[in-house]
Amino acid sequence: MSDREDVATGVRPLRLLAVDGEDLDVISAHLQDALVRLGEMAYFPSAQRFALVADRFDWCAAAAGRMERCRAGLHFDRVLRVRRSGFAQEDPGALLNLLSIAFEPSDPPAGSIYLTFSGGGALRLEVECVEAQMRDIGPRWATRRKPGHAVDDEAGPR
Repeated sequence: MSDREDVATGVRPLRLLAVDGEDLDVISAHLQDALVRLGEMAYFPSAQRFALVADRFDWCAAAAGRMERCRAGLHFDRVLRVRRSGFAQEDPGALLNLLSIAFEPSDPPAGSIYLTFSGGGALRLEVECVEAQMRDIGPRWATRRKPGHAVDDEAGPR
């Protein structure tokens, strides 16, 4: 997909870079509730790169009254190690719902990037520094549902 405006929707593909935690927060907001298949995530140790492809829910389009998803690619460079918890890798077709991406520095600029999925799944990328790129890479399509999440009552039972 080119960087030109999509004729059918009038939308330009989103392209974002992150070099710190605040930049990563912006990418996280745009990828909230993205659907990711296990088989569309990969770590390339020799290249120090972790990459994934997701079906991104377009929150900006939803604010304008359109319910759309689009394919998006995300990769992180300078990745030293990847750890997973809360899900098995046996089924490449298994679908995960990405909730957030966050950076926690350990020895700045090094630290860990956490990808948190619904249902308790998570990935931890140990990185030399934050170096990430996200880009819309495919067509847009209409969806019937806007993602939603149950809100726990913080006050607890009364």
